[in-house]
Amino acid sequence: MLKFLIKRFVGLIFVIFCVTFLTFIIGYYSPSNPIQIMMGDHPNHQLELQLMHQYGLDQPMLQQYANFVIRLLHFDLGTSFKTIGRPVKDIIADGLPISLELGFWALIIQVGIGVPVGIISAIKANSWTDTISMGASLVIYALPSFILAILVQFLIIWLDNTFGLNWPNTQWGTPWQYSWTDIQYKLAPILVYGATGMAYFARLSRTSMLEILRQDYVRTARAKGLYERAVIYRHAFRNALIPLITIIGLSIGFLVAGAFFIERIFSIPGIAGITLDSIDNLDYPVVQATTVILAIGVVFGNLLSDICYTLVDPRIKAE
Repeated sequence: MLKFLIKRFVGLIFVIFCVTFLTFIIGYYSPSNPIQIMMGDHPNHQLELQLMHQYGLDQPMLQQYANFVIRLLHFDLGTSFKTIGRPVKDIIADGLPISLELGFWALIIQVGIGVPVGIISAIKANSWTDTISMGASLVIYALPSFILAILVQFLIIWLDNTFGLNWPNTQWGTPWQYSWTDIQYKLAPILVYGATGMAYFARLSRTSMLEILRQDYVRTARAKGLYERAVIYRHAFRNALIPLITIIGLSIGFLVAGAFFIERIFSIPGIAGITLDSIDNLDYPVVQATTVILAIGVVFGNLLSDICYTLVDPRIKAE
């Protein structure tokens, strides 16, 4: 098992290296000059040269990339082009906790509700419970997250105008704080983000459980006279989790990256707004930093799914 994980970890380090290189190349070969954009309508050739030297943009490409990697290894993300002199890590620190909080609670909803609903639907296949739950999940899954977010905003506005709820439909409260005001800000985006993933997990877990319930060893367990609960939870449930583990691990990696539409529509000051504003302003150090951070999240989510996979599936341990 240790050898397997080491091989996976080395492969993921290579992926991160490729992401850093591609991210750097995109910024390096961009047709626009961020220094000239920084100076706006008051060009000054001497100041431009000074800023180019300050940011190391007058060095050869490989030297710039080496400096970029060395800074990353020292957890130095550089300084922003837009807000001159401000460290990129401070800019990221403003939005990343908000995006992580949004993703964390959304994942709790997706897995905590979606998987049990799918398992129950599989156990009661072709019943009214199965038909209603899978029909509802199909409708939610078919709706793009940004459409669902807009519908929820319309609902909040209608409820506010009709009943005077005074419920906010944009912005975000204090990260990881849960006063009543904070909950009002956070509830709608968390539910919207969690709903689409919940529908996906419900359908996936139902399909996985149905496939396991048709296996010969499940039929054998029933033929031996085991209680149905023992057959479901001792034999079927654990094996049904195997394909779900990979998806859950990848979902952890995409917690932040998957929230871009939600953050934009609800005007949440998370990593999405920082990234998109940086792209608009050609603030390449911030764009590079957010891209690398999101890639690291996906990579380590994948590694986590591999670790969980070995715990659930004994065949991996044997190999």
